[in-house]
Amino acid sequence: MGLLEREPRRLGGGQSRCPDCGLLQDRVPTLEQDWVLLEPDMNPLAHTVPAEHRWIELSDGRVTVYEVCPPDQSQRCRVEHRLACPARPLPDLWPWLTSLRGENARRVERQNDPEPPPPPEEWPDAG
Repeated sequence: MGLLEREPRRLGGGQSRCPDCGLLQDRVPTLEQDWVLLEPDMNPLAHTVPAEHRWIELSDGRVTVYEVCPPDQSQRCRVEHRLACPARPLPDLWPWLTSLRGENARRVERQNDPEPPPPPEEWPDAG
């Protein structure tokens, strides 16, 4: 940034198409000198997104993961396109919840299994 510039310089990232679904995704620089592909035009409230998946936009256009818990109720964030991509499986965001869902699925199967047939009645001896 030049000495006379009043506003911070924005780092441009652009957009690219997801190779899995073909939708646009924003290519955004991170504080770690890397890039992340974010869902365009989506800024959910930060408290609705798991801490390790909250990307906060900084004034220079870069983003960083925002793991403050609990976040301010009005804080907005960005999410990676891979979490919203319809062509990719959703990652295991909460292992305990995934385990609970698996156990609940087994409970539903047991609950919906038909009752076992009653034991056959004994035949009286014919003798």
